[in-house]
Amino acid sequence: MRTQNSVENGDQVVGQVLDIRQITTAQLAQLGVSRLAYIKPVMVGGESVFAIHAADGTPMAVAPNQELAWDAILEHEMVPAFVH
Repeated sequence: MRTQNSVENGDQVVGQVLDIRQITTAQLAQLGVSRLAYIKPVMVGGESVFAIHAADGTPMAVAPNQELAWDAILEHEMVPAFVH
C-alpha cells in the first residue's frame, strides 16, 4: 500500500510517495500516529470486551463496550479506529 504525502516548502509543494510497509518511526510520527488509537474486540476472563491500543500496539485500556472505548479515545484527543 502506498500513500501520497506532500510537504509545503515556502511557496513550493514537494510530493513524496511512501511505502507504508517500510515506513520509519519518524515518518509515522509525522503522520500523526501518536494520536491514533485502535479498538479491538477481545476475550478477557471469558468475557467479551474491547481493548484500546496505541497505534504501535501498546495496550492502553479495556472497555466493556465499543461505544465507551470510542468515547475514551476521543476524550483523550486521539483519533479512534476499529479493527475486526
